[in-house]
Amino acid sequence: MLSDQPTPLLHITRRKWLDTSGALLGAAFGGLLPAAASAQAAWPAKSLRFVVPFAPGGSSEIVARSTATELGKTLGQSVFVENKPGAAGNIAMQEVARSDDQHTVILGHIGTLAVNPFIFDKLPYDANQDFQPVSLLAKVPSLYVVHPDVPVRNLREFVAHARKQPGQLSYGSAGNGSAGHLAFEYLKMAAGLFILHVPYRGTGPMMTDLLAGRLDASAVGAAAMLPFIKAGKVRCIATGSAQRLAQLPEVATVAEQGFPGFEMTQWYGMLAPASLAPAHLNKLAAHTMKAVLAPAALERLNGDAAQAIGGTPAQFAQFIAAEQKRWKAVLLRAKVRPD
Repeated sequence: MLSDQPTPLLHITRRKWLDTSGALLGAAFGGLLPAAASAQAAWPAKSLRFVVPFAPGGSSEIVARSTATELGKTLGQSVFVENKPGAAGNIAMQEVARSDDQHTVILGHIGTLAVNPFIFDKLPYDANQDFQPVSLLAKVPSLYVVHPDVPVRNLREFVAHARKQPGQLSYGSAGNGSAGHLAFEYLKMAAGLFILHVPYRGTGPMMTDLLAGRLDASAVGAAAMLPFIKAGKVRCIATGSAQRLAQLPEVATVAEQGFPGFEMTQWYGMLAPASLAPAHLNKLAAHTMKAVLAPAALERLNGDAAQAIGGTPAQFAQFIAAEQKRWKAVLLRAKVRPD
């Protein structure tokens, strides 16, 4: 008569099979997990390329290089800055949007993210779909300056001087849709001024003509302009910040000089291509925030009147959306068009 119980031999064999198979599965997955973790930890596997879509010499380069220096320390790989100007930043943005090497990022900016989408009929990139926000790096107040030969000492005098000779004064910017262009058009709208705009291919070339007296005025980020103000080569007539700057305590804000609520700051953040792996993005964001808020970076940026931010990817995404909404209305009213 057959027993309902399994024979000891079958029972032992089944148990051994279960134990052996379990051990094999555990070993297999146990081997994969460290490998996956190791692969993630190994990124970046080489130097990061940090593209700046503008010519050297402006606030964008100052913020980018400060961030790159500290990010290289905390990330464990060097970060090199590459200036790639042209077409209001569109050339660099297009190139980085198509990059899939997992080691290229770009400096996002008020112009490329909140202006170009509304002044170009067609862009070679989608500001919201082709990139992933990493972190808002810094805000830089715009400084309104004039050449020393212009006979004004402050913004009130400049407004009166410009109104007496409409269309006779000129101001320069780094190009149509640049932060400096926006800053001065914003002031022109607030004050009802008619001043000729002269666009350049970058802040550096514009500064050359301003210092030579071939331009009357400009609006440039504090980081790039402070040395020239302190040297007496240009005269600051107003700051676009909400409060006076510690570096220029004697210079009143635009709001203080008859335009309540006026505020104009440039901003810079890091963007990664949409192709960057989520794990890499998270790691990059964490290290970028550390880099921006490192003591050396804070000292460097504060010395240039720049405010370090270091927000999360989600916070930067919300900020970009708000800025796009704000500047769309200004651009349509001012009828700003590309070069």
